Amino acid sequence: MTHTRSHTLVAFHAHPDDEALLTSGTLARAAAEGHRVVVVVATDGALGLAADSFAADGGLGARRLEELRRSASALGVARVVYLGYADSGMGPELYPDPPQRVRFLRAPVEEAADRLAEILREEDASVLTTYDRNGGYGHRDHVRVHEVGERAAYLAGTPRVLQATVPRDTIARAVDLAARFYPFPADFDKAAFGRAFSARSAITHRIDVHRYAAAKRASMRAHASQSSAEGGADRTLAAFLRIPRPLYDLVFGREWFVDPARPAGLPVSHDIFEGLS
Repeated sequence: MTHTRSHTLVAFHAHPDDEALLTSGTLARAAAEGHRVVVVVATDGALGLAADSFAADGGLGARRLEELRRSASALGVARVVYLGYADSGMGPELYPDPPQRVRFLRAPVEEAADRLAEILREEDASVLTTYDRNGGYGHRDHVRVHEVGERAAYLAGTPRVLQATVPRDTIARAVDLAARFYPFPADFDKAAFGRAFSARSAITHRIDVHRYAAAKRASMRAHASQSSAEGGADRTLAAFLRIPRPLYDLVFGREWFVDPARPAGLPVSHDIFEGLS
């Protein structure tokens, strides 16, 4: 789709690799259509699960940021920004802050929002993507991304905020498909996906990214540290990458967003920039 002017899209995520799963097709499409695309991550993801070969030396956070840069290159992203916060982890314990950094969950929302708002103003952002109120699948750093992103957009006057999500029934089917190629571990809670993300009726934007499935796959593949856990066991990202094409293109050929400010009753939009001057 052609636009009368280019826009700037800022995608705000909690950790490196989050952009690959939820928004990478949309980012690649926007970049290919001539828009400026910026990815902002709150944390370096240093508490993410990873095999010893990635994490044993304490350098997982730096590796994950480098993986993010490789992902961004595959997508045509113009700029990557790390806000400087430490990963809060998935709990139940919130670890002490590392030296000279604050865990994202402990950061005051206003302080973090000021940092993000400065980037939004620098970039004259037309669209900011965040997560829904529940943080998708519920990670506390994702919930904080929602809170910080909402406030930052208000401070910067960003015209549109879209919450990256997946219809619950769609992700359940994707997990079923992945299970045909990959045996999930015994503690994998398949039912949790049926409680996460958004109802189909809440979706306001459905973006066709079939043409950019190869870029999305490259984005996922860039996050090698998140494809295996301690002991070499595969994780969900690896399972998705095992899906053969064209099944992969079918499963990951669309991305979804919720615009909480969009008036009810309008048809689902297929363009995140639709209606922007």
